[in-house]
Amino acid sequence: MFSKTVLKIHLCFILGLLLLMTGCATALMQVAEKGDINGVKALLDQGADVNESFYGNTALMSASSCGHTDVVKLLIERGVNVNTMTQIGSSALGYAAIGGHRDVMKILIDNGANVDAAIRGLEQGTAIVVGHPDLFARIKMGIKLLEKTVKKQEIASQPTMPVLRPSQEVSPAIKSDVDDLPPVTAKPNKNAYAIVIGVEKYRQKLPKADYADNDARIMAEYLTKVMGYPEENVVTLLNDRALKSDFEKYFEKWLGNNVEKGSSVFIYFSGHGAPNTKTGDAYLVPYDGDPTFIDQTGYSLKRMYDALGKLPAKEIVVALDSCFSGAGGRSVIAKGARPLVMNLRNNTALSKNMTVISASAGDQISSTYDEKGHGLFTYFMLKGIKNEDVLNPDGSIKMDDLFGYLKPQVERIARKQFNNEQTPQLIGAKKN
Repeated sequence: MFSKTVLKIHLCFILGLLLLMTGCATALMQVAEKGDINGVKALLDQGADVNESFYGNTALMSASSCGHTDVVKLLIERGVNVNTMTQIGSSALGYAAIGGHRDVMKILIDNGANVDAAIRGLEQGTAIVVGHPDLFARIKMGIKLLEKTVKKQEIASQPTMPVLRPSQEVSPAIKSDVDDLPPVTAKPNKNAYAIVIGVEKYRQKLPKADYADNDARIMAEYLTKVMGYPEENVVTLLNDRALKSDFEKYFEKWLGNNVEKGSSVFIYFSGHGAPNTKTGDAYLVPYDGDPTFIDQTGYSLKRMYDALGKLPAKEIVVALDSCFSGAGGRSVIAKGARPLVMNLRNNTALSKNMTVISASAGDQISSTYDEKGHGLFTYFMLKGIKNEDVLNPDGSIKMDDLFGYLKPQVERIARKQFNNEQTPQLIGAKKN
């Protein structure tokens, strides 16, 4: 019986020990393992769940382990979670590494696969197969390949702790007190999901949003290491990994495929905002955004709130370290256009389960706090989470308490150091 299992592992490089030992698989996993892209399309079109699993094994793992790049690309296009882990810690990236499928590895990592998690999963696997030398050797080879990938920065790394290309220009690293995480850690919540975005440098040569990538990187660490969010449930998009298409994929597909009734969702954005001077709508500016053509290249708050409002989540928190008037700070505007007074509160239609906390009022700019290496709003948000007892036992934030702490702090520093008015906003669903 076990010899058949070993044979199958040799054919497709370990599809998952639990899966193989039972001999069971979903229909989607079976066609993905064969590389039958038409069969995969047909099942998905008929309503198959792209993330369906058996003992944590998924169709993406089946396709990745066998090197079927076209199937992997299709599953990603349909919103698959690239960081799903099996009960023994295996992942699609780990399977691809064991098989030596570098092309699949690149596709997965480019789409947010977590390299560190894959390595840890394979290290767990070595303990399970220690009595089977060939399997053990294959897994060790996969670990070395992943480590080599990270060290040489052949591909940008995982969403929770991205590896930046050497050519990327970012603000100098400044160590802040909030960069040292608090010792308290919430109980892991497998139903907590987050998208964290930091865009400091833009393709269109826009002014830099100083420290935005550092804001996002540290926020992701707080989520995964303090607030109980599983690493595989946190997508972090930095700089050129934060294209408009990435916003569309993760807000409109990935969340919808993963969030369930009772889930918690946290959205964080640090970077430039921009107004549409014709409509008055507010937009997040992706890496490839252009304020002159913001309705085509930006991602509007209305569109984001609409996508989030369709989720069956218990609670959704949106934190925006940005501003939208076009008057400077963390906002940009089309050349020749005049700044607008944006009324974010009156123009915001939120679902009943959503709360938005933003860095400033609609006619203000959001400042950076150079001596702390963060946006001013983000610094005090992190400091509040670290020091002010604003977390519930499940890792969720007591929003009123956090806002009550950070608002006067941000106002004080903005006035004292920058001679500027910056008033954070807390916006909830309108009550009838």
